[in-house]
Amino acid sequence: QVQLVESGGGLVQAGGSLRLSCAASGRTFSRNNMAWFRQAPGKERELVASISYSGRSAYYADYVEGRFTISRDNAKNTIYLQMNSLKPEDTAVYYCAADPVPFRDALVHADFGSWGQGTQVTVSS
Repeated sequence: QVQLVESGGGLVQAGGSLRLSCAASGRTFSRNNMAWFRQAPGKERELVASISYSGRSAYYADYVEGRFTISRDNAKNTIYLQMNSLKPEDTAVYYCAADPVPFRDALVHADFGSWGQGTQVTVSS
């Protein structure tokens, strides 16, 4: 099972930017779609963005479309989430997750897992 370690969170003012990273273990990283989720206090965890195993396709939730960019570097076993124009409502713990099924077409589904420990993002107004 892949192990994931997130980093890059912090405190930023509204309108600012952060770049999250997620380092993955395992030799099959390049076969699996990856995703970023977030969970705010008192709310359920929600999908923010996902990226195909090749990096050619991506999905974004409506509330981050145009502000966040997901990317991956398969040579480094790492995915990224560039977050711009941050809003207070983006405050949450951000998690990366892996699709256990290799080479899957779908980027939105309930199977993402192998959760990391999360990284806190706090956006002040």
